[in-house]
Amino acid sequence: MSIKSRLIVMNFLQFFVWGSWLISLGSYMGGRLGFSGLQIGSVYSTMGIASIFMPGLLGIVADRWVNAERVYAVAHVIGAGALIAAAGVTNFEIFYGLMLLNALFYMPTLGLCNSVCYNVLSQRQFDVIKAFPPIRVWGTVGFIVAMWAVDLLGWTQSTNQLYVSAGAGLFLACYALTVPPSPPYLHETRRKTLASSLGLDAFVLLKKKNTALFFFFSLLLGAALQITNAFGGPFLNDFKTAYPDSFGVQHPNLLLSISQLSETFFILLIPFFLTRFGIRKVMLFSIIAWVLRFGLFGLGNPADKLYLLVLSMIIYGMAFDFFNVSGSLYVEKVAAPKIRSSAQGLFIIMTNGFGSIIGGYGSGWVVDHFTSSDGVRDWPSIWFTFAGYALALAILFLLVFRDRKIEAE
Repeated sequence: MSIKSRLIVMNFLQFFVWGSWLISLGSYMGGRLGFSGLQIGSVYSTMGIASIFMPGLLGIVADRWVNAERVYAVAHVIGAGALIAAAGVTNFEIFYGLMLLNALFYMPTLGLCNSVCYNVLSQRQFDVIKAFPPIRVWGTVGFIVAMWAVDLLGWTQSTNQLYVSAGAGLFLACYALTVPPSPPYLHETRRKTLASSLGLDAFVLLKKKNTALFFFFSLLLGAALQITNAFGGPFLNDFKTAYPDSFGVQHPNLLLSISQLSETFFILLIPFFLTRFGIRKVMLFSIIAWVLRFGLFGLGNPADKLYLLVLSMIIYGMAFDFFNVSGSLYVEKVAAPKIRSSAQGLFIIMTNGFGSIIGGYGSGWVVDHFTSSDGVRDWPSIWFTFAGYALALAILFLLVFRDRKIEAE
């Protein structure tokens, strides 16, 4: 097997582990465990908590002392163990603690997987910029395959989704040890401070008005991402009484996976949109897309208005890609080369870290607010509230954010 094929397998499994439960766990927690909206949101916020500091800490270990593939393997073993333990738990506090443990060791593997790929490709004299994207796209394929497998096997509300993820994680841990080694870069990395490794150098960017505003909006938009991750499944599951035989109820993961398929399409459109409209307008398109994403959820159902839900899934690709990718390019433009990595790290901390925490707890509170005493959720009001939140962000962004220098470039 060629080295590219081996790295494709690693990326496929990396996201298969995540896709096995990320979208469907909300249905399991709400339907089988009876957790409240706030409890479901708080479980999803564990990924945000982990993203604030654990990628940096394990990155230091891999940079300075231990081969990256070994750190990566150990992290997957611990994460798999936490999922296996969580599958046998019904108490919220214990379940939350185990999912937090999983997040603390899974989230860093996203960066470590990239690091291993970059190192191996560089060792073999490949052009990383050209060689890596075709490898990484198989991660998205792995995520979709996992979602479909869990759905078609009828495990969206079963502990089996956690066992599937854990099994794939353990296999990946063993597999990772077979790829060429990625040793620490001793001479270069030991000169880096802890603050630099954690991405704290880039906080100097917050002294500038435009970049401070950008990171503020990054945080608030990061909150939007967790909303449908956590509650897309429970939303479709609640149609069981009204439309028990509808496609969306019978196959929620298949329907929700259209969002991931849409990502692979819209990411290819980014160069055209950036050239034609500029970074500011592309990011504004993303925020408006979030308004439509949530609004169409509020109007649709999995039966006669299934087309509205499908349209929402398609729009998700624009909502997710246009801000995340364009935002990363904006950070690249405003950051000096010496703090480039730290600046990108700060962008991740704001979106996947603090943003996810706010989104997890905030969306949980909104869902509980519109849940009656007998447990019936008013989903249109819930989704329209989220759409209103995104609309307010769009208006505020349009009024206060403008970086003429970057737009001119």
